[in-house]
Amino acid sequence: MSATTEQSGATAIRPFHVEFPDEAVQDLRRRVAAVRLPSKELVNDRSQGVQLATIEALAHYWLNDHDWHRCQARLNALPQFKTDIDGVDVHFIHVKSPHEDALPLIMTHGWPGSVIELLETVGPLTDPTAHGGRAEDAFHLVLPSVPGYGFSAEPTKLGWYAGRVAEAWGKLMPRLGYTRYVAQGGDVGAAVTDTMGRQAPPGLIGIHTNLFVPGLAGGSFPTETEEERAAAAQGAAFRATGFGYFLEQTTRPQTIGYALLDSPVALAAWMLDHDTDSYYKISSAFVDDKPSGNLTRDHILDNITTYWLTGTGASAARSYWEAYGPDAPAAGQKPLPASSIPFSFTTFPGEIWRTPRSWVEACYPNVVYFNEVDKGGHFAAWEEPELFSTEMRAAFKSLR
Repeated sequence: MSATTEQSGATAIRPFHVEFPDEAVQDLRRRVAAVRLPSKELVNDRSQGVQLATIEALAHYWLNDHDWHRCQARLNALPQFKTDIDGVDVHFIHVKSPHEDALPLIMTHGWPGSVIELLETVGPLTDPTAHGGRAEDAFHLVLPSVPGYGFSAEPTKLGWYAGRVAEAWGKLMPRLGYTRYVAQGGDVGAAVTDTMGRQAPPGLIGIHTNLFVPGLAGGSFPTETEEERAAAAQGAAFRATGFGYFLEQTTRPQTIGYALLDSPVALAAWMLDHDTDSYYKISSAFVDDKPSGNLTRDHILDNITTYWLTGTGASAARSYWEAYGPDAPAAGQKPLPASSIPFSFTTFPGEIWRTPRSWVEACYPNVVYFNEVDKGGHFAAWEEPELFSTEMRAAFKSLR
């Protein structure tokens, strides 16, 4: 990786270029080829974890067909930068729309994602006329890497929980010259974006999430309708049987970090074992060569390879400890009250739970947009970038 400084000072914006030596890619291949795999699971589903057939197919494709240099070239075709925020070198992609009066939008990725999961939205959001939209739907797009993820530096001190990242984004956007902007996020990015809305930094005029952040802790929400009861049951099932990665990263991120930094196949398995819907979609892409939307073998491995080459498996896991860990500095802090900043939400059918409108309106005082779409899951922007982009245009239309 390399960065070139064009101006001096603590707030300098420096162009950035992704570049890893061939030796690093060859070392990855050697490690994949030398993997020692466990015996086959004793069940016919994912109830014991990532299935052997899925990992064997993934490792075979990674070793024989995946081309990291293609991904690297794609990243370097976009304007990338770094800047220091509160002592951490933050990486971000910044694509300005060719259309006048475009609305600035900062979108935050989640775990086990990175800016890779958002790349397919760049064209539809910044140049909507080439993707079925109108010029007045355009966005100037900022895609930062959360500290400890991807090409951003790892924090060297405690305290980088979602609220601290939200504060950093509130500094980044004015630094880029934006005095009026909106924000969006899913997964970890949803927590960051939700907190931005509560902090209400100057210039932020609206937010959108596709994960219902208040539901992460369980909580008590209405269960009077069939839709509400179904959502509550989905959330309970996730906390009962799909919570393994969350619990480990919340309490012992360093422990799992040794495997994530030492074995690329262990890293891949850990990243696939997220939620049921996305797991089976990704598994089908590798085992059956039947991807769901944009969740293709190459795009999945682009993301995993980014984690491997940047060595950020452990530091990304620590973000869960910072946000939810009982021993973290932020532990016990009550969330800020929801502000009056306009809030938008989209329910994707494959999400961990399908959030009802009633839950959203119970938690946010100024809901200006709510929609349920017919396809897509937890990685909505990645899986269905065109549909996701359409949702962004609709969600922020009233704020232009």
